[in-house]
Amino acid sequence: MPKNIEIKARVESLDDIRPLVEGLATDGPTEMVQTDTFFTCDHGKLKLRRFSEGRGVLIYHDREVKHGPRLSSYLMTRTTEPDVLAGVLEAAYRTAGQVNKVRTLYMCGRTRIHLDRVEGLGEFLELEVVLGDGDAMEGGQQEAEG
Repeated sequence: MPKNIEIKARVESLDDIRPLVEGLATDGPTEMVQTDTFFTCDHGKLKLRRFSEGRGVLIYHDREVKHGPRLSSYLMTRTTEPDVLAGVLEAAYRTAGQVNKVRTLYMCGRTRIHLDRVEGLGEFLELEVVLGDGDAMEGGQQEAEG
């Protein structure tokens, strides 16, 4: 199962940190409008992410519950029929919630930098250090903290 190290933090102003992110980034910005619908499951989280272009991705992830850098394991599958898939999931599972956001994605090496404006919740910075096969978790944590 693919893994990454994640850090999420609420920020006062994305506009204040954007210049720093742009100075570090090797790629981006890419802006995306996303709607995440969460479904009940026995452990971990299951969400359907819909994009404004009519495509989507079903994501299952299981991550540590703690502050600071945390390990996340995940599985994903893409769909060109997210509304149909949402109907199937809603029939099989209970909907646990929905989040609407505008995400700006930057890349810095293997680290995904997300600047998120989340409707009704505020502004957030998220770092995801993508771990390859054989990469040590500790190296990813050091990269995320650096």
